[in-house]
Amino acid sequence: MVSVSTDYISVGGNRHPGAADWDVKSGVFAYGADNNVALWEPLANSQRGVYALLVGHSDKVSVVRFYTCPSSGTRFLLSGSIDRSIRVWRNDETDSRKYTHAFTLEGHTGSLNAIAVAEGTDIVASGAADGTVRIWRINGQDGLKSELLETIIMKPRFFPLCLSLQVLGEDKVRPLMLAVAGTTTSIHVFVAESSTNNPEFQHRAVLTGHDAWIRSLSITRDKQNNNNDILIASASQDKYIRLWRLHLGEAKAPALLDESDPLLGGMEPTLSNKAHEFEAGGLKYSITFEALLFGNEDWIYTTSWNPDPTRSQLLSASADNTVTIWEQDPTSGVWMSIERMGEISVQKGSTTATGSAGGFWIGLWAPDGNQVVSLGRTGSWRVWRHDLDADMWVQQFGISGHIRSVNGIQWDPSGGYLLSTSADQTTRLHAEWLRDSKRSWHEFSRPQIHGYDLNCIDTLGSSQFVSGADEKLLRVFNEPKQIVELLSRLTGFQQDIGGDLPGTAEIPVLGLSNKAQGDDGPVEGGEFKGAASHAPALSIATDTPPLEDQLARHTLWPEHEKLYGHGYEISAVAVSHDRKLIATACKASSIDHAVIRLYDTSDWHEIKPSLPAHSLTITDISFSSDDQYLLSVGRDRQWAVFVRSEQNPTIFTSFLANPKGHSRMILGAAWAPTTNRVFATAGRDKSVKIWQQSEGDFVCRSTVQLASAVSAIAFLSAPYRNSFILAAGEDSGAISIHRITSDTLEVQHVVTIDLANAPSRAITRLSWRPVSALEVDSKTQFELGVASVDTSTRIYTISDL
Repeated sequence: MVSVSTDYISVGGNRHPGAADWDVKSGVFAYGADNNVALWEPLANSQRGVYALLVGHSDKVSVVRFYTCPSSGTRFLLSGSIDRSIRVWRNDETDSRKYTHAFTLEGHTGSLNAIAVAEGTDIVASGAADGTVRIWRINGQDGLKSELLETIIMKPRFFPLCLSLQVLGEDKVRPLMLAVAGTTTSIHVFVAESSTNNPEFQHRAVLTGHDAWIRSLSITRDKQNNNNDILIASASQDKYIRLWRLHLGEAKAPALLDESDPLLGGMEPTLSNKAHEFEAGGLKYSITFEALLFGNEDWIYTTSWNPDPTRSQLLSASADNTVTIWEQDPTSGVWMSIERMGEISVQKGSTTATGSAGGFWIGLWAPDGNQVVSLGRTGSWRVWRHDLDADMWVQQFGISGHIRSVNGIQWDPSGGYLLSTSADQTTRLHAEWLRDSKRSWHEFSRPQIHGYDLNCIDTLGSSQFVSGADEKLLRVFNEPKQIVELLSRLTGFQQDIGGDLPGTAEIPVLGLSNKAQGDDGPVEGGEFKGAASHAPALSIATDTPPLEDQLARHTLWPEHEKLYGHGYEISAVAVSHDRKLIATACKASSIDHAVIRLYDTSDWHEIKPSLPAHSLTITDISFSSDDQYLLSVGRDRQWAVFVRSEQNPTIFTSFLANPKGHSRMILGAAWAPTTNRVFATAGRDKSVKIWQQSEGDFVCRSTVQLASAVSAIAFLSAPYRNSFILAAGEDSGAISIHRITSDTLEVQHVVTIDLANAPSRAITRLSWRPVSALEVDSKTQFELGVASVDTSTRIYTISDL
């Protein structure tokens, strides 16, 4: 019985302040990852990273919240999306790590921005870009039930960006308070007389003082004064956090402000301590301004109160590259920042490669209050843990991933690591971390940080690769010595590389190219190299994979060569198995540009003339296993085969073309690992065709019909028990494995990866981990690398083929 398991999921977080939540009870961390919800256990000893993706939304996930039904105790995960829907995922009673889709809440006419839950109630509030807040009841008893209770239209009209729900009373009445803020400078407070019956929210107060949009609202009980007051924290694009106190009873007389106090810094007109009073459940309540927290230099995206009941601490994440912990001084009562984590960059506006994180979009506490996580611009989650002995916050190992479509992947020729490249303008190296009895996949290097979207990649041996982007040239990179040492130490991957290895690399502030540190030659865009050029190289001689700071700054590969010749964006690249030739193509709408260009890797010169065969963009290129044939396919629905010259091995000539290979554009091409000249093509006509050479022609021997357009195919690198193993990926995200008999070329379907474990969007590239012909028949499992438009890079283990 063939089994498929997911070994690795690498995916970055969506840059939306509400798109993550940490479950206090199970320790599961959920975050929006493109159209999916990623599940991760930051506190687990395995350090595996993302263990599952919840698939279902048709657009980016913008808000995630955990919720417990008070009557049944059922755990739910709520995810809101730009697709205007809220999907409700139910926790598996036998496995706290597993969630399945229960039902969908529909009604909003704009993208979801915020979801709020009140502990101990079955009331959920959602805010969207349609200018409304909707109140729902979700009940896990007697089957799953949900109903829309109320729709609140924001007046004057604004888009709610953040919500908070809080039960006010402790008795049976239990009034419910809803705070709403967003694309306005005010906080609107609504109150319902009861949270048990059908609540009807009435507008009771408007809290003013901020000077820009409000991005976050957080509510907690006052833990310091033991007076059962409620503290509300509001964070704004005006760079300030305001604290408000909700008090049972009439407001105390406000203290007079000393206008000459230098601490006010001329801001006294906005420091209003007016009391906002209202009644709920027969009791009087008042809201007064409590404190102004300042010190951030840019927008503040999120605030979060420490869940530890003994500590009254507020965590904030800001676009100024800092995550700050605020605490009230027990003596003076003044709120101060007691810890600032992140990056204090001296170069404003600099790139990730030269030191700036680009701000933090999310900051959250761990359930125990001793650890925090934050999401940066690169989609990576950074982790800090409080060291009790040293009384300081220490950065821990987090997770990372691409944040835009992953367009290309390629294994190192010996299978030691996997390279992925993406439209987020980065190339990443993934490898398996081995320690004791544990093993897990992680990002070990970020070889390329570019200024253009990256489209394709291939390796030139274990220590060199070539990539193509939305620019007219290709770039070749060399592996630095410290990455070789890092992989050897942590993954056991030994590279036999002759000659001297380059040192670390950097990106000049005004350049696109990675260059070796200390290289004082001119760079693209000017001579200025910025402060990073003179910074000493940070050693990454650690016992864990690199942290995000190290990945972005100190694991770059120096650029070795540029390959010129194409007139438009690079669309495909392939390297011959002997590593002597590079074949490339670019986007094209005419015969003049729809050509294959060959480059000689001995001196990097272009081999002319180029190879014409197509009239539109070439989408894929593939060398036969013995490098004697070159196959290309394109959007013009045809495939073409070129043959290598026996006299001059750098010369290819046109051998055969089929202008009607498929009825629609062809997107994938791959040679079977045999000298009998067998290749496969895949097209938008929902089919994979197997072709074999016969008397000077290539004849279609078999056709595999699939459910949707086929966007990628790949053969296992060696025949397996007299069969070729073919993987096919579709536009829908489906992945299927097929066995093709080596003599008759009959196709047998082996397995289709369960849709719940497959990508949610189109497969862009498939790549089997290389295996040798000597060991292939004795293996019981094979690894398949998958790249998808849903921003994920995955590795599946397929057993018992």
